Amino acid sequence: MKNHIIILLLLVTSCSKPAKQIQYIKGYWEIKHVKLSNGLERDYGFNETIDYFIITDSLSGYRKKLKPNFNGTFETSKDIENIKIRIENNSLNIYYHTPFSNWKETVLLATKEQLKIINENMDVFLYQRYIPLNSK
Repeated sequence: MKNHIIILLLLVTSCSKPAKQIQYIKGYWEIKHVKLSNGLERDYGFNETIDYFIITDSLSGYRKKLKPNFNGTFETSKDIENIKIRIENNSLNIYYHTPFSNWKETVLLATKEQLKIINENMDVFLYQRYIPLNSK
């Protein structure tokens, strides 16, 4: 009986926080606040562009910049950042790849309403879930 309890506890704790956060990354996000590594901070009241994340079951996908229109549609460029999601050392990392560069960001927080990411420069980006202009 004691062995069964230990196994059960191991199974429950193996579902790590980073694994649970993956489900929240997909979708439309707008930057609300940035804290740069040099201590400077900037609040964003209005964003001309939003970030759109697509993630497949294979933990790959892309991020694309979109420009919302007042009628609920989006303008987009052909630029795309391919991504791969990995859990490493109990951290949720997003690896980006474009024809011009590769980089990594770490998810500090991902909930239904907020996404907090730190990049390799130690700049922290706080996003909130995007609400379409025609529903505000």
